[in-house]
Amino acid sequence: MSYDLALLGWTALRAAELPDGTVPGRVSRVDRGAAEVLAADGRHHVRYAAHVRRASAADPVALPCVGDWVALSWLPEGRYELDEVLPRTTAFVRGGVSRDSVGGLSGDGQGQVLAANVDVVFVAEPSMHSTDFADLGRIERLVALAWESGGTPVVLITKSDLFESGLADLLADVRLAAPGVAVHAVSSQRGEGVSVVREHLEGSRTAVILGPSGAGKSTLVNALAGGEVMETQQVRAADGRGRHTTVHRELIPLPGGGLLIDTPGIRRIGLYDMGEGVDLVFSDIESLAEQCRFGDCGHTGEPGCAVLAALERGELPERRLQSWRKLQREAVWIASRTDARLRKEQQNKWKIIHKEMRRSGRARP
Repeated sequence: MSYDLALLGWTALRAAELPDGTVPGRVSRVDRGAAEVLAADGRHHVRYAAHVRRASAADPVALPCVGDWVALSWLPEGRYELDEVLPRTTAFVRGGVSRDSVGGLSGDGQGQVLAANVDVVFVAEPSMHSTDFADLGRIERLVALAWESGGTPVVLITKSDLFESGLADLLADVRLAAPGVAVHAVSSQRGEGVSVVREHLEGSRTAVILGPSGAGKSTLVNALAGGEVMETQQVRAADGRGRHTTVHRELIPLPGGGLLIDTPGIRRIGLYDMGEGVDLVFSDIESLAEQCRFGDCGHTGEPGCAVLAALERGELPERRLQSWRKLQREAVWIASRTDARLRKEQQNKWKIIHKEMRRSGRARP
């Protein structure tokens, strides 16, 4: 089966980055030390060149991942080899899944790229019953990472057919948790909201769908694909939950254009190298903070604090303020880890230089 690279997202700008003597391909799936790649002449299972393996060992973020555009070299033995990962336009990166000293999930200095060259990040959160509520904290965290990736976040409240009442209130709460982000209710079983999701993929755009196990991600992929391309399991009748059977990330070309990356359920979501992602998710709090009497207000009891005033008036939920504080602490902690790692790398660099200088001095006659 051949592939039209333009439908996979190939552009003239990417072509300019392709090394001479290689052909382009897009990673659709990654296995240990190898990848499945879609190229103009078909689907290939390729191994990594030695220099790609070395780069990945030094920096896991450099490891080829689903959605990457790569350069393939033809070997004399009659097969392709993954020779280079082309520059990424976007990358959804989460930090390591270790616990930190402030009680949250955090990066451990080693990031993991979940998807690359993604235009849209679908954050899937299931709505089950009127007694069940969406995990707004998880939505805020994923949306922050989505903004940081360079993609556009879109929140999908899935399994809306199982929500007995109050769906409009739930959607309103989610919109408060993700200001400026499109929020849609989706029932893949009934086909409700699927066409709206498809609109975000027009023009051969690539999307990744992220969320917990049992959120109905694979069911949505099947609904968009018009057939069963991903295995699913039935939900439990008692609580409407299910177990996600996806065990790997996979890039799926959809009929009529667009590509979707399905992912296994995410249990832990650590921030990684955060810039403006948290600020964008909490733009309401950031706007209030600009009205505080003091520019360095910590919003913990200072006079003239606009944030605490909004909290007292009921305009700002206590949960949201606590979530903001938690992610701010985590972002600061990650920045300190990053700075420490950079200092260590710089120290090691100068140690090597000084060692070489001493060796050269001893070698002089």
